[in-house]
Amino acid sequence: MNGWLLAAGITALGVAAVHIVGGRRDVVRPLLSSELSDEPKRVLHAVWHMVSVDLVLSGLALLYLSLADGTPGTGLVAWFVAAHFIAYAAAFLVVTLSVGWPGPLLRLPQWILLLPVAVLAAAGAT
Repeated sequence: MNGWLLAAGITALGVAAVHIVGGRRDVVRPLLSSELSDEPKRVLHAVWHMVSVDLVLSGLALLYLSLADGTPGTGLVAWFVAAHFIAYAAAFLVVTLSVGWPGPLLRLPQWILLLPVAVLAAAGAT
C-alpha cells in the first residue's frame, strides 16, 4: 500500500465533499438565482457538476492506486491526477491574482485545497 496515494485519495475525497457542499451553497444557488441568461447559467451549472464528478473519481482513483501500488502504470496515472490538480490550483491562482483584489490569495482559496492533493499524488507517484 502506498501511503502517499492513500493520503492523496482521502484528501481528494475531502476536497470533493467541500466542493459539493460548499459550492452548492456559495456558488450554485447564487448562480441559478442570478440575472444571467439561461444558456451560460446552465453551462456553468453543468461545469460545476462536471468538476464534482471529476473530483470524486480522482479521489477514488487515488485510493485504488494506493492499493495497486507496484502495478504497472500506477505511477503514470498518479502523475496524471497530480498534474490536473496542479492545473486546477493554477487556474484559481491565475484568476484571483489577475483581478487585483486585496489579499488575493485568500479570495478564491480553492487552490489551498487542490494543491495538497497534487503534492501528495506526486509524492506517491515517485
